[in-house]
Amino acid sequence: MGSLRIALEDRYCAHNYAPLPVVLSKGRGIWLWDEDGKRYMDMMSAYSAVSFGHSHPQLVQALTQQAGQLAVTSRAFYTDQLGRFLQLLCEMTGMDKALPMNSGTEAVETSLKAARKWAYKVKGVPDQQAQIIVCAGNFAGRSTTIVGFSSEAQYREGFGPFDGGFVTIPYGDAAALEAAITPHTAAFLVEPIQGEGGIIVPPDAYLAQCREICTRRNILLICDEVQTGLGRTGRLLACDHEGIRPDGLILGKALGGGLLPVSAFLARSEVMDVFTPGDHGSTFGGNPLAAAVGYAALSLLRDGELIAAAEQRGQRLREGLNALRHPAIRSVRGKGLLIGLELDPQVITARSFCERLMENGVLSKETHHTVVRFAPPLVITAEAIDAALRIIEHVFATLPTPHMEACT
Repeated sequence: MGSLRIALEDRYCAHNYAPLPVVLSKGRGIWLWDEDGKRYMDMMSAYSAVSFGHSHPQLVQALTQQAGQLAVTSRAFYTDQLGRFLQLLCEMTGMDKALPMNSGTEAVETSLKAARKWAYKVKGVPDQQAQIIVCAGNFAGRSTTIVGFSSEAQYREGFGPFDGGFVTIPYGDAAALEAAITPHTAAFLVEPIQGEGGIIVPPDAYLAQCREICTRRNILLICDEVQTGLGRTGRLLACDHEGIRPDGLILGKALGGGLLPVSAFLARSEVMDVFTPGDHGSTFGGNPLAAAVGYAALSLLRDGELIAAAEQRGQRLREGLNALRHPAIRSVRGKGLLIGLELDPQVITARSFCERLMENGVLSKETHHTVVRFAPPLVITAEAIDAALRIIEHVFATLPTPHMEACT
């Protein structure tokens, strides 16, 4: 049956993904099951969207209860769910106001519009001349505006012309940020850790240096925490590792509890207040169903236990990976439960490694051909981490060493 499901999807779905050959039908906690009943450990969490695990009972209850009450009205009316959701979101993150959207891409687009209008209305940049600084290796979404400032050739090829208005600098280089700022610069958009770029962690104090530069040069610091936010790195926000607060904050993925697309752009009042009725919107953004689930998801993080667990389990996983010392391992990097295992493609590609993990009951996905990402749900236990490490070690043990390959 699994092969028929795959064939059906291949026949009728656009080939914009290359899924691993597994057909999943059920999920609970950190576990997934295929159609034949085989169980797999989820070490990917849908790119951090399933941070609370699959079918978390409190989130499912919030979803089903609200679905039976009121799901969607559009923002043409007030509802009894949105206000309390955004209040909790702002209070937990330390931001003044929030604009709810659905996908992470939409939230990033919202931040770009806010930054540009702030530049024209508040900073005094001449109309149509605002620039936004971004980093090489970024991944902020798939819209034409966003891929227009991507440094990944495949994301851009065939989709131009692009609007422009973006300046690209090296990631992790605060001096490059300083040098790139002009009187027309509106904002600096940055990921605290580049997830899709290969789990790239910048040098210590990088964000703090960027915060100082942006404040001194009067530009907005906007942090894209769609993947890194909401406990993933062992802090509520990855920004919290350096104790800084951005002018704009982008959240998504885990905000929907793994059940719905829920995202938001948050900002200081001075930034958010540039929007007036009709400037921006979304039919589904901030709908009662999304707000109820988002509120429940945030509530699971309030006592800090899941966030602390992400720090502890992540350290256990990183230490375990480092202890393997296989010659195919180039590096282990990350924070909390966002970890990248970089492999030597001369020994094995990341895709092939993920296929072998799948055969042994662990699901993950490669990025940039050489990096296997490990980002399990925050509810993962120490025992499950150890079980995953044993499987990873077993897969490495089945690989030929570079020396053996050279002799064949």
